[in-house]
This record gives sequence, structure tokens and C-alpha cells, in this order.
Amino acid sequence: MSEVGGAADVCVVGLGPTGRALAHRAAVAGLRVVAVDPRPERLWGPTYSCWIDELPEWLPHSVIASRIEAPVVWTQSEHRIARPYCVLSKQGLRDALPLDDATVITGRARVVEAHRVELADGTEVRAATVFDTRGQASPGQRRTASAHGIFVDEDVAAPMVTPGEGLLLDWRSENGAGPDEPPSFLYAVPLGDGTVIFEETSLGLRGGMPQHELRRRTLNRLAAHGIRLRGDEPSEAAHYPLDDMPPKTGRGQVIPFGSRGGQMHPITGYCVADSLSQVDIALAALQRGDDPVEALWPWQARLVYWMRMRGVYGLGRLTTPQSISMFEAFFTGSPRQQRALLSAHDDFAALGAGLFLTVARTWPFHWRYDLVGWTHRNRWVGWDYARPEPRNSPAAPEGTATS
Repeated sequence: MSEVGGAADVCVVGLGPTGRALAHRAAVAGLRVVAVDPRPERLWGPTYSCWIDELPEWLPHSVIASRIEAPVVWTQSEHRIARPYCVLSKQGLRDALPLDDATVITGRARVVEAHRVELADGTEVRAATVFDTRGQASPGQRRTASAHGIFVDEDVAAPMVTPGEGLLLDWRSENGAGPDEPPSFLYAVPLGDGTVIFEETSLGLRGGMPQHELRRRTLNRLAAHGIRLRGDEPSEAAHYPLDDMPPKTGRGQVIPFGSRGGQMHPITGYCVADSLSQVDIALAALQRGDDPVEALWPWQARLVYWMRMRGVYGLGRLTTPQSISMFEAFFTGSPRQQRALLSAHDDFAALGAGLFLTVARTWPFHWRYDLVGWTHRNRWVGWDYARPEPRNSPAAPEGTATS
């Protein structure tokens, strides 16, 4: 058995955007870093987006591939959110996080302990602190985010989305799903490379929504706007849990970070920008000799997480009309209340007010019982989705999942 990194300060297991940022910033801070990943040179598959003000100041502008000044939300009416939003450049983000001063090992971690990582080939890495940033396991029947995205050329997408514009949540009734079926919405943004992603998304359902149903709904929306596909457009799939809890505090343990460490937003499913903004907090605590988990998760942040979990529970049991009413109520709230739910890490007062007012404004009155869980707590559990159409069907053009 060979040993690597006996004098390392930090070992980072997993080099997705979060892990790579953690390894990069640790090296910049002067720490001795070892990073482990099965394929450290690969470019990440999923599409990453965020509010621009969430990005840490140390990232260059080159990480932004596409900028949207005021994304649109469609509920009962159109809402323009006066807060710049962006799609991240995967290559630009990777280039902004060089690992020249870190030791990068190609391999799969078999054992991850507080000061020791053993790889599948028997290599052993030792370090004073180990961060586990490998992402999440399959969600099973947990509260899940599911999405199916199709990449469409900008000129073809123009009837719905043009450069500089974007649909953050589109709840218009164009996806072919009836009011008595599990709800989903459309997310559509230009990627800055000449294409637009149209991504039907469901949030909070136990076990999520299957890809074939999401794809069918995406195609229905495109058809409603006269958009016809060639049939060879690439696609991407997303399916991950929303309810990974924040880790417990305590020195001398593996430190889970990113989506594995509870930083996946329980309602929106966003994780990357928040994790990037928290990297330096974790490393500063480590250098002070404090517990990074305690620094990342003060009681205010844990309370915010708890309240957001109440939100995803409610979201996962609503019908489409109820979802539209609830989001209409939410997006009439103040910008601070919206930000407290969508991205602020510890603004518990504004989040509490925003959630209370959202419930209070949801109408008809009796729908609020579903939202808070007094009725229909297990709605959609075990829902029987229709069989997928054959992939050579004209209604279901071929695509290749990339995430």
C-alpha cells in the first residue's frame, strides 16, 4: 500500500465545482492540498446557474456564460425579477479554479475517514482534515428535484426565449398535464453558446418525476409555441434529493461540503453558488483551529434550513393550480423576503415573514391546508405515470442525457 500526502493539511475528495473550488482556495490560502477524483480532467456535465450577487468576489467575470438582467416568472401573471441572473460557463469556472499548487490523484475513494482516505487501488492519503465533496446518493423515495432539458438552437428557440431573456419558472398550462396530475414547470435560459435549454422541472415530489414524463411535457410546451425540433438535439437529465441535512458539529470528523453537506437548497435545488460563497468561511475556520461545520452552520442558518424544508414539504403535495396560487403569492412579497427564500443563508426573520405571508395570500383559503400539511400530506405518492413513448416516435425525438 502506497501513501500520499502524509504532511497534507487538507484532502478534498471529489472535484465537482464545489470540491475544485475548495481545493483551489485552500491552496491559495497556503495550505498543503491533496485532491482525489476518478476523472479530475473531465468537464462537468450539468448546467449550473445562479443569481450573480451570490458569486464570491474572487471569481472572475469569465465564469459567466450568459447574463439575464431580469428573469421572468409566469404564475397567474408575468413577474420580472429585478435581480441579475446568470448561467455559468463550465469551462470558464474550471479555468478560474486551477489546481497547480495541489497534488491531484486520479482514483476512486473506497474509505473516507477524518484523517485518512483509502483509494480503490490501495493508495492511502493522509491529511489533517478531510473534506468530502462527492455529491449525493440516489434519492430513492425522498423529496426530489427532477428535470429533463433539451438544448435548442437560439434561432429555433426565439418564439419563447431570446438572448438576454430567461424563464425562471413558467407555470403556464402548456405542458399537457391536467390539474389532477403531479405539477411541473418550465425553466428556459440561453446558455451563451448559441443554444437555449428548455427544462421541465418538478420539485419536492417523493421519488421525483420520471424522465419520459418530463420530456413529454417539455415537447408539449415547445409545440405550443410552434417550435419544431430536428430530433437530434442533445438533452440532459437531473434527479437528486433535496433533503440532505446539515452535518452535526464536532472536531475530528470528515467534513461533508456542498450538496453532501446540506448546502443543496431544499426548495430550489441550487447548490453551486452558495457552496462557492461558503468555501472561504470553512477554510478560515480551519486555519483558526475552529470547527468548519460550526462556522458554516450557525443556528441562524440551521433555522433557515428548517424553514425551507417546511416549504419543500408543502410544495411536494400541491396540485398545479395550488402551485400557481402559491408562487403568485410568493412573488408579490418584498425583494428581501424573496431573497431570503431563494438564496440568503441566514436571514431567518425575512424568511419567516415571507413564508407566513405566502401561506396567508394563497387563495382559495382551503388550499392553505394542503400547503401547511393539514390535508393531502401524501398526495402524489405512488402516482402511476404513463408508459414512455418509443424513442423513435415523432413526439419524442432522440436526445442524449448528459448529466
